[in-house]
Amino acid sequence: MADYANPAALVSTDWVADRLKDPNVRLMEVDVDTTAYDQGHIPGAVGVNWSTELEDTIRRDIPTQENWDKLLSRAGVTPDSKIVFYGDNNNWFAAFAYWVAKMYGHQDVVLMNGGRKKWELEGRPMTKEAPTVSATSYSSKGLDQTFRALYNDVREYVGAEGGKALVDVRSPAEFSGEIVAPPGLPETAQRCGHIPGAQNIPWGQAANEDGTFKSADELAALYQGRGITPDKNVVAYCRIGERSSHTWFVLKELLGYPKVRNYDGSWTEWGNVIGAPIDNPAGGSTR
Repeated sequence: MADYANPAALVSTDWVADRLKDPNVRLMEVDVDTTAYDQGHIPGAVGVNWSTELEDTIRRDIPTQENWDKLLSRAGVTPDSKIVFYGDNNNWFAAFAYWVAKMYGHQDVVLMNGGRKKWELEGRPMTKEAPTVSATSYSSKGLDQTFRALYNDVREYVGAEGGKALVDVRSPAEFSGEIVAPPGLPETAQRCGHIPGAQNIPWGQAANEDGTFKSADELAALYQGRGITPDKNVVAYCRIGERSSHTWFVLKELLGYPKVRNYDGSWTEWGNVIGAPIDNPAGGSTR
């Protein structure tokens, strides 16, 4: 991990295994499958339900500061804690949680490289017991929106010209307009396709078979070979912002791009807005 721009943004499974009883380390598991934690998790890890704790349950948005503070207080986090996020699907929602934590100003937050998959492949200990955690009174900083792109920001990226770049990290079938959402996931947009000018680089291409991130050289070749270069203002998007947070992490932390944001409104927002520019080469429609 030493070749990454910010190697301190990752820890290994070995590192975690050696610190399972460290009171300054708070393990937090965030899975796409919200039942996975109860089926077994790393000893001492606190489970986070992305659908109720990483999303505002009324508005489609990230958690309010109040609810974010409640989550970290429940997990026993203090401002000095080292938060280690990990999860299934090669850290989809763990990366989303990392992104939210950065926006709310937590200083020491990392991902466990390889996530739940690598931990399981290595045959490391799992438990079904929820840990006993002493709650804290966590108080976050104000929201830093510089990590985030909103709809009106992304309108300026249509065509991806003038030093701007868009990365659509969804599957080729979603990007082309053949489907609006992956099989098994709810349909959340009225229209299929992609934002004009976007490059389709599926998020999973950044990961190895064991769930770890590819090397810095491999990642640089992957993105720069498609014109996603560090001199540009880059916005990544997907369907609801979780896969694109994984790509945001790669570009921001592993490759050190200085100007990259995650558009968490993503296709769920763009594909529902009347008059939003769309390219739809496959001609797919949800109606």
